[in-house]
Amino acid sequence: MAASRSIFRRKPVEQIAGEHEGELERTLGLWQLTAIGVGGIIGAGIFALAGAVANETAGPAVILSFLIAGVASAAAAFSYAEFAGMIPKAGSAYTYGYAVLGEIVGWFIGWDLLLEYTAIVAVVAIGISGYFGFLVQNLGFTLPSWMLGAPGTGNGHVVDLFAVILCLLIAYLLNLGIKTAARFETFVVAVKVAVVLLVIAVGFFYVNTANYTPFFPFGISGAITGAATVFFAVFGYDAMSTAAEESKDARRHMPKAIIYSLVISMVLYVLATLVLTGMQNYREIDPESGFSSAFASVGLSGLASVIAVGAIVGILTVMFTFMLGVTRVWFSMSRDGLLPIWFAKLHPVRRVPTRVTWIVGVGSALIAGFLPIREAAELTNIGILLAFVVVCVAVIVLRYRSPDLPREFRTPWMPVVPAVGVIFSLWLITFLDPVTWLRFAVWFVLGLIIYFAYSRRHSALEP
Repeated sequence: MAASRSIFRRKPVEQIAGEHEGELERTLGLWQLTAIGVGGIIGAGIFALAGAVANETAGPAVILSFLIAGVASAAAAFSYAEFAGMIPKAGSAYTYGYAVLGEIVGWFIGWDLLLEYTAIVAVVAIGISGYFGFLVQNLGFTLPSWMLGAPGTGNGHVVDLFAVILCLLIAYLLNLGIKTAARFETFVVAVKVAVVLLVIAVGFFYVNTANYTPFFPFGISGAITGAATVFFAVFGYDAMSTAAEESKDARRHMPKAIIYSLVISMVLYVLATLVLTGMQNYREIDPESGFSSAFASVGLSGLASVIAVGAIVGILTVMFTFMLGVTRVWFSMSRDGLLPIWFAKLHPVRRVPTRVTWIVGVGSALIAGFLPIREAAELTNIGILLAFVVVCVAVIVLRYRSPDLPREFRTPWMPVVPAVGVIFSLWLITFLDPVTWLRFAVWFVLGLIIYFAYSRRHSALEP
């Protein structure tokens, strides 16, 4: 019983909300937070995934795939928004799970997110590297094959050098301080949104409504299966919520930023997919560069190149958001004693966790440089879905356990909305590859060993 009480001990919400004030610098406003959220959500979803799902899975009904995924993601987003208004601290799902469901639950969600977020940074870096290498060679430069990919991905490939540099560049940017980094992110997100709006505005004039027929070439089940695929393009607010402790007025701004970022992203996703499937028959859409090929097919090759550059810039913001997320989760776990306090050391001037930022930068660079994109991608997804389950369950539990706690935002239609988030996340987990489950099991066991060997005894809650 003592061990059980120990591993499920909880830190009261009121205590968490008042702890460690002033450690991280509160500089982020509402629209900077929203930009970080949009930066994490809009990326490969528009520039690559939309074309692949339209061509292979859903046809013109890809628009419904995004809508279904958006509704399911919103169920989790509302739960995150309620917690962000109550517990304006770094850590996101780790902190929420710790406060409501106990230390062992918080530990495993945090431990999972360390791997998932780092892997996402690496996967995105590999994707951008592919675009970048293509553009450089199109400009007439011949690059040595050793630097163009991970071992085994091509003849003579030794390392994906562009991907390595990108990971280290984002780490450097984050270490400049959250104010400087957020300004850069806001600017780049504005450029990305401008490119997407350009795509929508120009593409609208080339829409042929005949391309929308048949609307369900793969059946309704194709649209639903497509939703499971594009779901991974409609989160990002979860990583953004880790910046709560660096928000000027987190209790009011964080819930709004979570909802705003998802709404803005969903509107852009829906309009962009409507244009894409209207410009070109779904059978002819290029799964890898849908919009570039669609514009080239109507004689707008110059704009296609602009879109390719926009894709590089746009996907770069995803790296920023998720590296920010993993460093703040790691910092929060270390500050709570579950990982060595050495990792929680802040830069004396910039007030950012420099040590963990460089560790994550180097770690993601190694994954991106030496693992093929498919193997790197297999490290992602399951931990984030489990985090969604934990947050949705926790918001229900806390609403009934402590109904009188002050809440700046309240999840509507309780408990139906968070229950939808739980059900949809568990359903999506069943779609994951067995290799993903195997890697998760190995990481889970390693986490179990570390928790009982170190974390439980060094926890800040240990008497």
